[in-house]
Amino acid sequence: MSKHRQLVIGMFGFGVVGEGLYKVLKQTPSLSASIKKVCIKNPGKKRNAPDELFTTDKNDLLEDKEINVIVEVIDDSVAAFEIVKTALKNKKEVVSSSKKMIAEHLQELLDLQQKTGKSFLYESSACASIPAIRNLEEYYDNDLLHSIRAIVNGSTNFILTKMFDENLGFKEALLLAQQLGFAESNPTLDVEGFDALNKWAIFLCHAYGIITTPDQILFTGIQNIHKSDAAVAKARGQQIRLVAQAKKLTGGGVGAFVLPQFVTADNPLSFVKNEYNGVVIESGFADQQFFYGKGAGSFPTASAVLSDLSALRYGYKYEYKKLYHHEPNQLNDDIYLKVYVSFSDVKNVPTEDFEWIEQWHAQEDRKYLSGVIALQKLKNSTWWKENGTSLILEPDPILESIEERKLRKKSLELAGLL
Repeated sequence: MSKHRQLVIGMFGFGVVGEGLYKVLKQTPSLSASIKKVCIKNPGKKRNAPDELFTTDKNDLLEDKEINVIVEVIDDSVAAFEIVKTALKNKKEVVSSSKKMIAEHLQELLDLQQKTGKSFLYESSACASIPAIRNLEEYYDNDLLHSIRAIVNGSTNFILTKMFDENLGFKEALLLAQQLGFAESNPTLDVEGFDALNKWAIFLCHAYGIITTPDQILFTGIQNIHKSDAAVAKARGQQIRLVAQAKKLTGGGVGAFVLPQFVTADNPLSFVKNEYNGVVIESGFADQQFFYGKGAGSFPTASAVLSDLSALRYGYKYEYKKLYHHEPNQLNDDIYLKVYVSFSDVKNVPTEDFEWIEQWHAQEDRKYLSGVIALQKLKNSTWWKENGTSLILEPDPILESIEERKLRKKSLELAGLL
């Protein structure tokens, strides 16, 4: 694609993001980009744009040779994949915001890009206004990228902030998030962690060259976080956040998961409140770097789509350097996690699964323990998501080995001290 090439756009979807993009493009003539046609589902709905802009026939966009870029901002991941696949095969560049579709079809989308030579950009699919994907792709070397920790879902972060700062219960905080438009009427994808999980599958590709599917990653959301958990965090001088994280392991591979976590006051993620997102990247020479911004909403997401369109004018493509030019990493689940678990009845918690338990507190209605458990044992069970049980990671949760602790315990036993 030549420099400053005129972009003629066919857009799928005219919701908050689509309309936001339409307005921004109207106000930014220097971008040399215009929307020729928008495909929508419901033609009868009143929209803030001329009627002739809209069609219900996807082929009006996909078969139009004048349209050289397809922008896809719909919430149907199955339809989105068909649109993206057809557009690439029809030699069109594509910009997408569908994190679920990308996460579930990443390998097929990589193959299509290789085959067609066309660009497929999706900065808006994760963290909206924060240019996290491109930074991971361009700036950080695979071998020097120690870890990434991120808050990637604004809805859950808003709810946790209200639970902590205003002492609200989960249901009250969720209702407030819905009233303010930060959570959907059906909030399952957000509050149960699916949205963050999909974004994390995308991040792992650009950070470490790991091609995985969401069902391979340990995760849960904030649906079982209890008011008493927020009280425990407060008493510790900590906060609770839904944190997606990945860490290069000394034994090889990368440990990755999306789980609620206690965050200490000196952790940059403790400053990320309400609907904002934050990403902390730790690398060999740069130590910690912190990205912060709005992770959702009409204009923040439209700004990321706009950034991708701007990059297309210069022929930009993701090179997937960590995958194609380095030795890609693999997920490594052979680690242990330091966890806090709160529950109403101990019979719902298989204490025998823990390597050891460091703390046990029995209140009248809500009890909790802190201990160490193998990630694989969590992955192979569901008790920690059921019966209102709440599992939260401790601040520095990853243990690669517990052999030293086992040896120490054994020596104490031999000496008759245990």
